[in-house]
Amino acid sequence: MVLMWLGITLFVYVLAKKLYRQVPNILLSPVLICPIILIVILQIFGASYESYDSGGHFLSAMLQPATVALAVPMYKHRKMIIKYLPEILLCVVGGALMAIVTSMGIAEAVGLPEAMVDSLALRAITTPLAISVSQILGGNPAMTAVFVVITGLLGTIMTSVIQKCLNRKNSIATGMMFGISAHGIGTSKAHEAGHLEGAISSLAMIFMGIITAFIAPGFIPLCHELLRKFVH
Repeated sequence: MVLMWLGITLFVYVLAKKLYRQVPNILLSPVLICPIILIVILQIFGASYESYDSGGHFLSAMLQPATVALAVPMYKHRKMIIKYLPEILLCVVGGALMAIVTSMGIAEAVGLPEAMVDSLALRAITTPLAISVSQILGGNPAMTAVFVVITGLLGTIMTSVIQKCLNRKNSIATGMMFGISAHGIGTSKAHEAGHLEGAISSLAMIFMGIITAFIAPGFIPLCHELLRKFVH
């Protein structure tokens, strides 16, 4: 059973990847298509998530090593990255703070429970870090993962639209936009644009994760207090 679900997941991913290469539309991204197909398969066979996770968790365990592998393109473009490092850090810090404040502000305004607000606040960082920080803050890791995927998809779509509207080609700016707004999914799209774009996006995504993980335990409770006074 363990190998069966692992094999099915890999098979579905390969098919989704081939489809995306033929029709490169973000709505056909394997990140979106694979879960939908797998959910349908689980429903057809009447299998539980726990049964699936007996094999699927091996793939989840590869998330962190896969994130480390992003260091390769960053190393290749290290000179360019060092040159623009102050600007990159400034953008990432601003992006991290804005992501938390805007997410929590909207969530508090519509009256979402505190656990969901905390989960939503971490939507802008990559899945492994988001889940870990969510557990520390008492959020819902599963809900956090859902918000992360939604953010990645919407962020990639909006970044692509904005890029076309601006009609300007800047590898550094393109990489920053994808990495800050759409983490892993955006970084995958950035790599399609070019090696430098992918490297910058990888760096922005990693810095977003590190900075958010560092400030979240103190900053999120502070935001809760300030937003409650402002909203209520």
